Amino acid sequence: MEILKRIIKIIIMSFTLISLSLPLSLNSAQAYPVYAQQAYTNPRAANGRIACANCHLAEKPVQIESPKAVLPNKVFEAAVKVPYPKDAKQILGNGQLSSLNVGAVVILPEGFKLAPNNLISNEIKEKTKGVYISPYSSTQDNILVVGPIAGDTHKEIIFPILSPDPATNKKVNFLKYPIYVGANRGRGQIYPTGEKSNNNLVTSSFEGQITDIQTLDKGETLITMINSNGNETKQNIPKGLSLIVSKKDNIKIEQPLTKDPNVGGFGQTDVEIVLQDPNRIIGFIFFAFSVLFTQIIFVIKKKQFEKVQAAELKF
Repeated sequence: MEILKRIIKIIIMSFTLISLSLPLSLNSAQAYPVYAQQAYTNPRAANGRIACANCHLAEKPVQIESPKAVLPNKVFEAAVKVPYPKDAKQILGNGQLSSLNVGAVVILPEGFKLAPNNLISNEIKEKTKGVYISPYSSTQDNILVVGPIAGDTHKEIIFPILSPDPATNKKVNFLKYPIYVGANRGRGQIYPTGEKSNNNLVTSSFEGQITDIQTLDKGETLITMINSNGNETKQNIPKGLSLIVSKKDNIKIEQPLTKDPNVGGFGQTDVEIVLQDPNRIIGFIFFAFSVLFTQIIFVIKKKQFEKVQAAELKF
């Protein structure tokens, strides 16, 4: 019985090690932002660069819409838009094509955080249905991450955010604050280990003339070249990539052999929000009414003065 338990334990450990060693592309749930959370204490570097850009090399647009100002202890929406063409398809690790996934990182000012479920309205709950948003870490609840999620139905991601109250949080003041956002669509070009993914164009490792192009059983392509010395070299092209060369072509080192399969990329931007003091609003309303009242009094006095002048001119 003891031996059987040991065997089961060894099998479980083996499967665990194998699953952890699988390429990133084969396990979409680990694509992002898990690796960023594991590798970076803070996803935004000192130069402003967000960590996702280290693996997603292509630059793409991203937008964020949020209120210009918000009152303390209020729930508001920050909408992150991740645009890309409707017909775009990404290449997977196995060479197959699929729809793009999207993910986002929102870096809020200190004190701002994901709104608790009991404070979120039914309207916002409907907008965020099926989207799991989580804090970046247990100590940084002002940084929110989401993804990977299906891009076809989530080109706009709604983040329900709760503003802080300076009355209870002394680290927060009524000031203007920046909100930073980074969003990516599709797979990256580099794995966190530093290796290239198959989401890259392939360049030639040799120089010479192509003498043969073969499609292998697993869908890969084998290119055979012969150099000026008559030596034969071979290069393997992963499945799913489209060749842009043919037989008898003369190839130089680092010359592209395939089309660039990447249709995704990463973008980052920022927006400012004001944590507004309610007393300032009350004061502004009082000031506006006082100015309006003063102007009305001036107009009335002017009319009275004009009537007195007209009466004196008659006499």
